[in-house]
Amino acid sequence: MPQRHELQARIFQALGHPLRVAIVEILREGEVCVCEIARQVGAERSNVSRHLAVMLQAGILHSRKDGLQVFYRLRTPCVLEFLACATRVVSRKVDEDARALSG
Repeated sequence: MPQRHELQARIFQALGHPLRVAIVEILREGEVCVCEIARQVGAERSNVSRHLAVMLQAGILHSRKDGLQVFYRLRTPCVLEFLACATRVVSRKVDEDARALSG
């Protein structure tokens, strides 16, 4: 298996948690500090930091420190296109399931 496939799979794994998907959606608007991300997702800062670290390691996010605060942003905003595609897949599946139940 090519190394490219392994690296791509790591990105999918890094996005494979609902909290991480929520974080990516928060970062859609631009750079946000970890404290604000934690507030918006309703999770402990330490838990959010662990999820951010996974996405940093996969290359999805970029971080910068300003004093005591750490700010995050999407390194490659094209990841939002992947999430949009996933939403379309889910919508199609829901529609097909609804038709199957009513038919």
